[in-house]
Amino acid sequence: MAAGAAWARANAIFQIGEQNPFAAALLGVDMQIAVINDYRPAKVVADGVIDLSEIAGPAIMAQRPRDRMLSFIEAFSELRDAVAACTGPVVPLSSVTLRAPVPRPGKLLMGQGNYHENVSGPKAPLGMFLKPSTAVLDPGGTVVLPPDDGEIFHHEAELAIVIGKAARNVPVEQALDYVFGYTCILDMSLRSQTAGVSLVAKGFDTFAPLGPWITTADEIPDPQVLQVRSWENGQARQNYNTDDMEHPVAAIIAWASSKVTLEPGDILACGTNHQGIGPIQDGEVCEIEIEGIGRMSVTINDPLKRRWPFEADTTFGADIREWKLGGTEGMPRNRFMQKLEK
Repeated sequence: MAAGAAWARANAIFQIGEQNPFAAALLGVDMQIAVINDYRPAKVVADGVIDLSEIAGPAIMAQRPRDRMLSFIEAFSELRDAVAACTGPVVPLSSVTLRAPVPRPGKLLMGQGNYHENVSGPKAPLGMFLKPSTAVLDPGGTVVLPPDDGEIFHHEAELAIVIGKAARNVPVEQALDYVFGYTCILDMSLRSQTAGVSLVAKGFDTFAPLGPWITTADEIPDPQVLQVRSWENGQARQNYNTDDMEHPVAAIIAWASSKVTLEPGDILACGTNHQGIGPIQDGEVCEIEIEGIGRMSVTINDPLKRRWPFEADTTFGADIREWKLGGTEGMPRNRFMQKLEK
């Protein structure tokens, strides 16, 4: 079943997030792969998950637990028929611990911006940066804000590409053939005059929540028509479509593979539309939902208990749009603190 139809069917049967916080795309999508408990691959079905350890085989399961998924993805073309035919036993989702669907990606490449921000300005050059794999956080986990000085911490809800096979210098026309599937990622970010887009700003432990699972590429034939949403403590924040990307998924893969060799399980985040981003702060729940994939939530813990207004950062969003239209030089700094001082 196509992703859009699956999404509509799931929504018609239950309200997303009420009966199951990860239930946005449980129904109608034939192939979604999760990682559960002690890092076992699992198939997501309407009423739970099916452990795929036996199908994965002893060679994969003998690997370090957090590395198993890399080999599972690499071998998936040989395992797919068995995975598709597997019907049980089914374990309720409430009885398992969901892990990040790629617990330790070899590379975590993050898109910089990469959205028109719903305005018709000139296209910015494609750029990416690396997050360490130690930033990856499980669905339902806790994002811990570091004590580093900065103006504010933001959430950025993004579509993430999961690479399925080795890729180097791949042409755009063939790029989607290298996709294993898609998942959700939250690019947690420290805004600072000095940090910029760097390890200091975005690479902290827990700053890359990933999940809740992977929808395989054949279930999402067009990744450029997906709605992406985020919430902070139930307050609607981001709400945009991937058709607003400046550089689409295929172009991202082609560009990245021209710089480095992509390997099975590598994650390429597609960047974000900054309209609606806002602060994350202690005790709040941050959620992301992507059409055809699912919904994931994490909790925020700030040992310093810093506080910011509970609202979208419209100043930062306006700065980004102004920059997109060519009205400023360079990427804008966040003026949220200036707003507070007025």
